[in-house]
Amino acid sequence: MSTPFSTDLPVRRLTPRDLFACADLSENRGWPREEHKWGLLLTAGTGYGIDDPAGGLVTACVVTEYGPPERAELGAIGMVLVAERHSRKGIGRRLMRHVVKELGATPLTLHATVSGRPLYEGLGFEATGRAEMVRGVFTPDAPGSAVFTRPATAGDLPVILRLDEEIFGSDRTHVITRLPSFADQLRVAEENGRIIGYAAAWPNMNDHVVGPLIARDTETAKALVSSLAAHTDRPLRTDVDVRHQELLSWLKERGLASVAFNTVMTYGIPELPGDWTRRFAPLTVAAG
Repeated sequence: MSTPFSTDLPVRRLTPRDLFACADLSENRGWPREEHKWGLLLTAGTGYGIDDPAGGLVTACVVTEYGPPERAELGAIGMVLVAERHSRKGIGRRLMRHVVKELGATPLTLHATVSGRPLYEGLGFEATGRAEMVRGVFTPDAPGSAVFTRPATAGDLPVILRLDEEIFGSDRTHVITRLPSFADQLRVAEENGRIIGYAAAWPNMNDHVVGPLIARDTETAKALVSSLAAHTDRPLRTDVDVRHQELLSWLKERGLASVAFNTVMTYGIPELPGDWTRRFAPLTVAAG
């Protein structure tokens, strides 16, 4: 039974100790528990939530900030959830208002579901793009790509960070440096000894999620996906900017099917920074 005074409870910062409560909240709303992803988000980002006096969380979300530590250039909001027993009471709106106020002048972005979009529009977020989630067992091309790929090494990390900042449009060192331990695979694409793209595949339930996917062009993106698929027996899942129609068509030809669409929304900026033509898929829609 819901508490009659839940709308008056304070919003607090979440910590990694709240991981299982966050996973319980995901499960309560019919989402996978995604404990691995929650662990990354609660350490690389800042969680916000409201405790339920009956136990667990009434609501939660995570904000991952990018740019200089002293002055964030972008905040990505994700995992916005309200427990079923407290839904449709304005609690999600209250949490989001708190987060927007807390972030002050920092531009914000998020991926909205169809049901969540009206809430964000009411807070001043504007639709600036779309992403399509695709999932399935990948069937490789024949013959293989001419683009050379290999596993990333520790020595590649500085180059990956520079390339990522150039294309993403902001420094996300604190997230990308976690990829070697978070992901099962981290691979780079090379041309004449120069890194022209990189991608990771990380475990999520029974899938391997491909992201980030950063590449010079579509052929490089295809080669990175193919190389990741060649080293896993799990289905692949990824969220691709719908402007990359060539990559999406190729993925569907290779066995992945459309699962859902999300609306990319921004607050305080007309569009996302960086170079979308080389940014094919996010690390996760929850963190950008």
